[in-house]
Amino acid sequence: MNDDPPSHKTYKAHNIGSLTNRQRSLTKDHIVDSNIKSYGIFPSFSPLDPEFLPSHLIIDIFSNCLSFNLVNKKEKNHIKICCQELDDLTLHCSSESNTTFVISDASIKNNIATSVLHVHSVNQPLIKTVHHASFITSTEAELFAIRCGINQACSLDHINKIVVVTGSIHAAKKIFDSGLHPYQIHSAAILKELHSFFSSNEDNIIEFWECPSKLRWKFHHDINKDSKSFLVTPSYPSKTSWDFCKKSDADESANMWKMTFQASDRKGTHFLDLLDDDLNVIEPSYAKGGPWLQTFGHSNSLCAQVVRAITNHAPIGEYRLRFFPNMEFACPCNNYPIETRRHILHDCQRFSRYWNLRRDMLKHFVMFLTTNPNAFAFIDN
Repeated sequence: MNDDPPSHKTYKAHNIGSLTNRQRSLTKDHIVDSNIKSYGIFPSFSPLDPEFLPSHLIIDIFSNCLSFNLVNKKEKNHIKICCQELDDLTLHCSSESNTTFVISDASIKNNIATSVLHVHSVNQPLIKTVHHASFITSTEAELFAIRCGINQACSLDHINKIVVVTGSIHAAKKIFDSGLHPYQIHSAAILKELHSFFSSNEDNIIEFWECPSKLRWKFHHDINKDSKSFLVTPSYPSKTSWDFCKKSDADESANMWKMTFQASDRKGTHFLDLLDDDLNVIEPSYAKGGPWLQTFGHSNSLCAQVVRAITNHAPIGEYRLRFFPNMEFACPCNNYPIETRRHILHDCQRFSRYWNLRRDMLKHFVMFLTTNPNAFAFIDN
């Protein structure tokens, strides 16, 4: 990786440290932060690299030379099946002198990424490599480990097959993504190696095997533990990756969003806090649509029903008592003076089709509404 800082000669005439107090008072905070980050970001993009030219794409020229083997998480006993497949693959590779077995993993602790990889070859000593980097994302660390593994495998003599086992298959797929993304420096370097590897022999191939950490497959699990065992002290000043900057800004915005959301005057005093599977209060998130929509966003009617219940803006007696006190607000079950949300969820005999009483948990709350479609609904509709 080229560690030379990006060109920024235009900043020298307006060095932040040389600003007068008057100039500092006129300078907005986000402009200062942007300058600091831009000064320290190392290159990530390389859209004009020859490896990304339409006429030079490796997935078009050597499509038969590469393959991905993914974990079928929907398959019953998929963990046991995957471990068995990896065991069989290991035995097969250990009997072929023309095959190199690359196992890689990475982890991040205190903003320091540790990439570990093992390269196995028949009649060759085991190659172990460890790299540390500050202020990069896990995807970058995983991709760098794969890059080093492929580089070392391609440098060995008489190798026709490279098998890469990784816990981050999405990072491996980025290698062949010709679109604009912040991992192009690594992708271009790997593609160049593979281009030479495939061109040298038409029988040369590479296989990528997915091995999530939860499989606890022995060879990958040992590397996973190694990647988490290092205690590294960061060195300053240190450049930052573009992807890490983006993630840091996103995390900062999300944390501010959560703090704002928890303020009762913003989310409303009647907002219903629900719990996740670990009994923690659910907080806003931008990942995959957020925790709420992941559970009920598939149905418009259910989504409307859930929103009414969570916000307590629903056609029930408690709402009418607040906004239309002259209207009837008693519960139709005749066992409660006010038709409140809590009464509907826990006590009302009209809605007793769901057995689980933990209706403060999101999944049981949604199941309750699914089995009781008239709850918090406009019956006339």
